[in-house]
Amino acid sequence: MDFLALAEQNLVSPIVLSFALGLAAALARSDLSVPEAAAKALSLYLLFAIGFKGGVSVNESGFTPRLAAALLAGTALSAVIPLVAYAILRAVTNVGVVDAAAVAAHYGSISIVTFVAASSSLTSIGMPFEGYMVAVAASMEAPAILTALWLVSRQRPGAPGDTGLWREILLNGSIVLLIGAFGIGWITGPDGRAEITSFIDAPFKGVLCLFLLDMGLVAGRGLRQSARLLAAPLISFGIAMPLIGGSLGALVGLALGLSTGGVAMLITLAASASYIAVPAAMRVALPEANPAIYLTLSLGVTFPFNLTLGIPLYIAAAQALAG
Repeated sequence: MDFLALAEQNLVSPIVLSFALGLAAALARSDLSVPEAAAKALSLYLLFAIGFKGGVSVNESGFTPRLAAALLAGTALSAVIPLVAYAILRAVTNVGVVDAAAVAAHYGSISIVTFVAASSSLTSIGMPFEGYMVAVAASMEAPAILTALWLVSRQRPGAPGDTGLWREILLNGSIVLLIGAFGIGWITGPDGRAEITSFIDAPFKGVLCLFLLDMGLVAGRGLRQSARLLAAPLISFGIAMPLIGGSLGALVGLALGLSTGGVAMLITLAASASYIAVPAAMRVALPEANPAIYLTLSLGVTFPFNLTLGIPLYIAAAQALAG
């Protein structure tokens, strides 16, 4: 399936259209909203489901040297991509050291929702991928944050050193749930999945639609309130950086010998930008960084790009390179 066909299929999917509805409603100043408690519940469900199913897949295939290599590669990607992002930001925009480092951390880390959307797209076209990519996703959450702190410390020796940062990183709810559900799936295997299949499989895409409706609302409000801070160079960065990160992910995926679906997933991970775990860590580590820049850029620019055009492009690229 070529890029245009994939893009057309993706753009008219209920998942993308749900996001578009939320985005349009927010930009039009509608009073449509998803209660905070409901949004939290949807997020918990998605994290548990994707983690659990990934653990079951690893149970079926076993812990292998390929899994270990993929985890190391994912960690390395997460640590290196912020260096590239930081260099580009400092070269083509006027953002300061702290804001550039904070933005770079977002692009080295990953968006689990983008990962879920990509896995749904692959499933819809019958393209399997390695179940342990969920573990790779978890391994790519924290290294980017540490790289960002190193970048800042080069300019301001000794800053920051808050031990609360480590708690924020290691005990972040999304990471704990994702890894924990992965472990449950790994331990219980196919038998465990059979026990809760009506909960873990059937409602998944419907819940994802509601969650992305809420994400569209959040992104639209952020764009409406902070658009004046996003100059053309920053917006261009928000679209170009996923392509740069995705290219690095493609090279690593091919070197690891991943399947076509696995390469597509690693490209997606390397191309995505965090808007959950990293903002929480930045509040502790770099409180002077401006969230109107890093959060609006990752959620308001890069996330919609990846959801609509990026994922089909990454799948098409994987097919061309590894298919």
